Amino acid sequence: MINEIYFMNGYAGYVLSAFSFTLLSFLGLYLVVKVQLVREQNKFVAKFGTLDSEKAKSAKQQRINKEILANATNN
Repeated sequence: MINEIYFMNGYAGYVLSAFSFTLLSFLGLYLVVKVQLVREQNKFVAKFGTLDSEKAKSAKQQRINKEILANATNN
C-alpha cells in the first residue's frame, strides 16, 4: 500500500521533481522580495529617518501625500 503511494504508478519522479521545482521557485522569489524590501526600507530611513517635526508636518500638507495617506487609511 505504502509503496503504491510512494511510487505513484511510476510517475513519482515527475511529480516530486515538479513539486520540488515549484517549492524552490517560491522560496527564491520570497528571498528576492525580502532582500529588496530591506534595501528599500534602508533607503527610506536614510532619506527620511531624520525628519524633524516641522518637515514632517510640511510633508503631510502636500497634496500627493494627503492622497496617499487618505488611501492608506481607507484600506
